[in-house]
Order: sequence, then C-alpha cells, then structure tokens
Amino acid sequence: MHSIFQPGHTMQFSRVVRPEDCATFDNGNVHPVYATFALARDAEWCCRLFILAMKEETEEGIGTRLTIEHISPARIGSRVDFTATITHIHHHEITCHYEAACAHRVIAVGVQVQKILKKEKLERLFAGIQ
Repeated sequence: MHSIFQPGHTMQFSRVVRPEDCATFDNGNVHPVYATFALARDAEWCCRLFILAMKEETEEGIGTRLTIEHISPARIGSRVDFTATITHIHHHEITCHYEAACAHRVIAVGVQVQKILKKEKLERLFAGIQ
C-alpha cells in the first residue's frame, strides 16, 4: 500500500442524476429523485478514488462500512458533487467522511471505510463462501 495520503486529504466526484439512479423496486418507480442506494454507491465510489491511488498491483480494496444520512432530495438532471475526506488511516484501513451537495445544498453525509488487502487473501476469503 502506497502511503501517499494523510487525514485531511480530499477527493471529488460529480454525478448527474439519471433515471436509473431513482428509487425503483420490483413494483415500479417510487420517486423521480436520487435514490438513497444510488447515492450510497456514488459516495462509496468517491471514497474509493483514494484506494485506486493507494493500492499496489497485488492489492485490492474492500468496503467494510458505509453510513448515509440522506438529508435532502436531488431531481433527475441535477448535478451532485461529492467530497470525500480521509479522517483516519490505521495500517491498511482507510476511513473517509463524505458529503454530497446539490446546488450548494447538502443532500447527504456519511462515513465509508475500506481496507486494502492482498488479492490472494481476498480470493481465499471469497473461495470459502458458500
């Protein structure tokens, strides 16, 4: 693992809300706004940008925790700007706080944690799952 970031470093990512990002379940569309699960996916991606820069060729990241407080909606076509900030690095575990904003309005905040592990270790872990 490359130790190139410290607590306080940030990454950014933007998403324009698409119809497929809206709350839709087996019984149809619920709301024409950014679904919590899609927001969580994009928050995790923003935090993963650190992992992509930090992991070595023989390593991969795996998420271990994701929290989300969905505060306000964002409509289809709206741009949502994510900012992830490293709050803690302990050995191979990276903790980030993230914020998602739409038109200068905070729509979500939360915490995301990932570990960087050897690919071999992950393959053994996954092989043992039934």
